[in-house]
Amino acid sequence: MTDASGRPDMPQTVLVTAPTLAPAGVRRLEQAGCRILFLHTSRDAVEVDRIMATEPIDAVISRTVDLTARAIDACSTLKVVSKHGVGVTNIDVAACTRRAIPVYVTPGANAQSVAELTIGLMFAAARRIAWLDREMREGRWSRVQDGLELHGRTIGLVGMGQVGQRVASVCLAVGMKVKAFDPGLAGPGTVAGVELLTSLEDLLAQSDVVSLHVPLTAATRSMIGAPQLSSMPRGSILVNTARGEVVDEAALVAALGSGHLAAAGLDTMAEEPLPSGSPLAALPTVVLTPHVGGSTSAALANMAVGAAENVLGFLQGRAVDPNACVNPSVLDASGAHRL
Repeated sequence: MTDASGRPDMPQTVLVTAPTLAPAGVRRLEQAGCRILFLHTSRDAVEVDRIMATEPIDAVISRTVDLTARAIDACSTLKVVSKHGVGVTNIDVAACTRRAIPVYVTPGANAQSVAELTIGLMFAAARRIAWLDREMREGRWSRVQDGLELHGRTIGLVGMGQVGQRVASVCLAVGMKVKAFDPGLAGPGTVAGVELLTSLEDLLAQSDVVSLHVPLTAATRSMIGAPQLSSMPRGSILVNTARGEVVDEAALVAALGSGHLAAAGLDTMAEEPLPSGSPLAALPTVVLTPHVGGSTSAALANMAVGAAENVLGFLQGRAVDPNACVNPSVLDASGAHRL
């Protein structure tokens, strides 16, 4: 391997902004002769800033800790960043772009795991599984009979990327009607049997379950607020395994508290970890998981290998899928680095 100055046998240094990386990803980096640095804590951006300012970091594999403009600007050797996943809200992409540093993601690496958790949250919310489990553990035999049978019901998918497509396939197998809204799609749906609608308003009004599968952008932030929730049928369910900020949480709490929504299944929240005393935690109709949609052994291995391949491909001058780059302006038409 050769460094940016053309010096042979200088190991490339890769910082992983977490204490661990799945063994498959570590092996891939070690096979390439990389020096790998990890954090000692899992949520300390100060540690990231310090390492970036004091170590010759060539690449960052970004997990959940913030990668700030301060850290990026402090590291003159930084050449490439890859997200361990797809959400880049913890990375200052603008700072990378100013330095002509490409930021890659690993699309689809955790799609199956996120889709499976989505289905789990939907069933748990529809049948009050978490609440019933809690009742039994506390000595109460609360045989409520108000569960929602999903067969024949309509699920509305907001976003039809790889996660949405997998969720659609399972819901069709259950016997649900599946409708979707995705402004990036035109014509027939990508999954046979899915009806593609042209407006979010129409989708919400027709859906007994609404499941969110969109990235966080300026357009999607708080896209599900009080007007949107009120347009959903009374007794419907909201599932969010996308990003917490897509939903106006105060409006969601109000809709659940009034009984307009029957339940919600949430893997993501606007503030994470969920603050102590959050009204979401006090609602018995809410099923909560701590942003673990992609946290299966298979998904973590896929994301680790994908992130490692992104940084190694770039550092070694091999082609990296330009569609996986979130700031493609730093690449030329062929997908190579624009010097």
